[in-house]
Amino acid sequence: MQIDVKSLGRVGVLMGGRSAEREISLKSGAAVLTALKRQGVDAHAFDPAEQGLTALAQAGFDRVFVILHGRGGEDGSLQGALELMGIPYTGSGVLASALGMDKWRSKLIWQAAGLPVPDFRLLREDSDFDAVERALGLPLFVKPACEGSSVGVSKVKRPGELRDAFATAARHDSLVLAERFLGGGEYTVAVLGEGEALTALPVIRIVPATEFYDYEAKYFRDDTRYLCPAGLAPAQEARMQALAREAYRVLGCRGWARVDVLVDTTGEPYLLEINTAPGMTDHSLVPMAARAAGIAFDELCLRILAQARLDNPSLTSHVG
Repeated sequence: MQIDVKSLGRVGVLMGGRSAEREISLKSGAAVLTALKRQGVDAHAFDPAEQGLTALAQAGFDRVFVILHGRGGEDGSLQGALELMGIPYTGSGVLASALGMDKWRSKLIWQAAGLPVPDFRLLREDSDFDAVERALGLPLFVKPACEGSSVGVSKVKRPGELRDAFATAARHDSLVLAERFLGGGEYTVAVLGEGEALTALPVIRIVPATEFYDYEAKYFRDDTRYLCPAGLAPAQEARMQALAREAYRVLGCRGWARVDVLVDTTGEPYLLEINTAPGMTDHSLVPMAARAAGIAFDELCLRILAQARLDNPSLTSHVG
């Protein structure tokens, strides 16, 4: 894939932000910035936590690479601001970003489209926690609906623990999910492009050394195992890739994303969640899948950047 670097113009790499995933975003952003500069792109770091939107509007960026994780960067709010400022950006648009960040609503949409998701319940302070434990079985997982990187996630293994797990998750979000445990393994599928060019990269199997694939296992531990090839039969891998592509399409995603998939003990795959601005650190999975497909990290960054665009150019007001 040949990309005219000069045509990309002046590029802002949006990193950091104010979410619970700031530290990881800074690591991802530094890696992307270095790769783009290495390829001759006129790229510059921009941290919205240190400079406001007025500064972004006045920075003269021709396009931006959004590598902000979590709220304020991956949830549609920044994408809406960029639409109004008329600055083309990488990744999904306003609606798809907002839906992808919200695990509850994305599951509802996937269910409506006939796609498989693990059984789940939305929890509230007045929920019948004992009834939820009986309905979903133990163990089960509890998580904030609108956080990433396993922030606030708990594994409930014994009766009566659900209420405390809810309280932990509720510190991060007003929406909390309880989700059935599936014991057949965890996988992830990176998806690039859109339309006829939509591609699913090789599947990765995640084998954490910890109780589950938590924040430490994702970003800091060296004993988490990532298997690519994932050890699946070719037909099973193709089925999982097709499921990931359909999950991406249904939410209206574009550019790139990573779809996480759980498998039950019979080998049936279920959609867990989607990340519309996935990590790009040295522990991250999209670069790993790209390497398995013969795509070097620098090329991956250029491909994603070259697809930056606006959803609604006619709405541009050139704020600033």
